[in-house]
Amino acid sequence: MKTLYILLFALLFVTACENDLDQFPENVASADSLTEFEGILNAAYFYNRGSVTPLAVMGDFRADNAVMDEDPYDQFDKFGPDLTNMEEQFFGPFYTALYKSILSSNTVIEKSEDDVEVGEAKFLRGLAYFKLVKVFGPVSLNLSSTPSATDEALLTRRPTSEIYAQIIQDLSEARDALSATITNGRASKLAAQGMLGKVHMQMGNFSSAATELQAVVDGAGAANIRLLDSFPAIFGEKNDLNAEIIFATQISSSITDEYVFSEFSEWSGGLDTKSLRPLDQDLIDAFDEVAGAVLDPTVGDIRRAVTINEALKSSPKFPQDGGADHDFIELRLADVILLLAEANNENGASAGAVLGLLDPIRKRAGLAPLDPGTINSQAMVRQAIADERRMELAFEGHRWFDLVRTGTVNAEMGQQIEIDPKYYLFPIPESEILASSNIITQNDGY
Repeated sequence: MKTLYILLFALLFVTACENDLDQFPENVASADSLTEFEGILNAAYFYNRGSVTPLAVMGDFRADNAVMDEDPYDQFDKFGPDLTNMEEQFFGPFYTALYKSILSSNTVIEKSEDDVEVGEAKFLRGLAYFKLVKVFGPVSLNLSSTPSATDEALLTRRPTSEIYAQIIQDLSEARDALSATITNGRASKLAAQGMLGKVHMQMGNFSSAATELQAVVDGAGAANIRLLDSFPAIFGEKNDLNAEIIFATQISSSITDEYVFSEFSEWSGGLDTKSLRPLDQDLIDAFDEVAGAVLDPTVGDIRRAVTINEALKSSPKFPQDGGADHDFIELRLADVILLLAEANNENGASAGAVLGLLDPIRKRAGLAPLDPGTINSQAMVRQAIADERRMELAFEGHRWFDLVRTGTVNAEMGQQIEIDPKYYLFPIPESEILASSNIITQNDGY
């Protein structure tokens, strides 16, 4: 049984509120009388679980890796105002889950005297706000365990710069409080450093990103983190928490989740009727383009068979024999290495030095190293890294956010229509806007 959830059944948390900012999990005792906070910390981990499938769908189905078949869900590919029709299935559960995680984290941060518990809670709060700001842009900022539903300043969406400043503070303090040892898949120093690197990359702070990402690479060995020799061995329920995983949201089918729809593995596998053939032809074409670089033509690109099934037009990356027990990989070492290569390239490192970071990842995939004599400009290296990230991380929820982050949405996806930047963000749930008496506002275009 997954250790993260052992205490959850004893919590008996009930939430009843006017909106998700003032949801306080009621327990048998009030928060002021509690002296043990492990259960509330576990609740913060648990609530984060409700965010992972919506994030995975947004990351791949909004981008050019996957498509929706059924109306109105095909609006994911049309870049208009009608995404609000998917609130109940995606944006509402995502928003609610993360603010519940934040609220539980706030309680631990305010009241626990255990530095490790507080460090984990700050990591989870930083992670939650990072997800929220990537998806919605400006959001409400709550740092209290007892927020007031009538506090207009609390509900008002804060500028992204303010949200990012809080994320950086939380993750930095988590980094300094936590051990590099990863215990039972929980937050660690490496997880906080890696997420800090991702945050700085999202903001375009390449020097700061490189510092944090390099620290993860340098510290990986001592924490028993490494690139696995086998790409297929990263995925599947039996491989959860393997040596490449720095942080994953743990999932167990024996624990009832607030997210009641198809899990991320079912979406990519074509098991939801809204997208029975989710694989985008564009991703097939991307794998076709590297066919000439394989080291062994009889084997090909090892990632291809793991990632795409052309006949079924789906992805077998998360095998269905694991069902709803697949952990959601939030951060793994290959992701960190590819981001480090990108940061170093933006910081002016030589093509040879940058492309050399990709060699172990490509070798594992059965591909030849990239030649810095041919790929010899910053722009060419930038594209090579983007292509590598796409094939390495497909169906792990990264693609759309990578395109937005690098400003390449239209370069990669705009051949048919010009995509308006206002649709780079997703709609705030209408239920939250109404519950706040319109203090929380909607994103432009929705």
